[in-house]
Amino acid sequence: MHPIRLTLAIVLLGAQVISARAADDILEAIDRGRKAYQANDLSNAKQQLDLASQLIGQKNAEGFAKLLPEPLPGWTAEKAQSQAVGAVMFGASAASRSYTSGKGEQVEVSITGDSAMLTQFATMLNNPALAAAMGKLVKVGGLRAIQNQQGDVIVVIANKYVLNVQGSADPAAKLAYANAVDVAKLSKM
Repeated sequence: MHPIRLTLAIVLLGAQVISARAADDILEAIDRGRKAYQANDLSNAKQQLDLASQLIGQKNAEGFAKLLPEPLPGWTAEKAQSQAVGAVMFGASAASRSYTSGKGEQVEVSITGDSAMLTQFATMLNNPALAAAMGKLVKVGGLRAIQNQQGDVIVVIANKYVLNVQGSADPAAKLAYANAVDVAKLSKM
């Protein structure tokens, strides 16, 4: 086997093992929580299920990071950041990436999900009258979005994710970055 193909095969196998291990950690925490619950150890059951929830949030945030766009021509990008915050902060998973143009303009694209607060926010943004009061209505990936006076773009996807694009760049650049996110893939997560 060619050395490059062998290396690629090893890397892909390693990624599958890591992904399977993460899933195993989630299933293990759920199983430990179930067993603790059945033993009437409610405190431990809650801790284990909270751990499972946090691990699922992390996995979701990592999925969001993969959907953040590559830099547009003439722009550079930092590495995508992802995080999951537990129920204390209304439970949210998020990923973001910062971009800088050759002129020094900046854009930050973020995707947030897994939060009960987002459902309430989505309801507000999905009301055309309320949305129009918040800014100009635009289309992002075929969905209704809001672009405020600073050119920042906010779009609710599948009533459970919020895509937010902000920064010092002009409104057209922010809208271009919003449209570079694969909202169809995100809506299927």
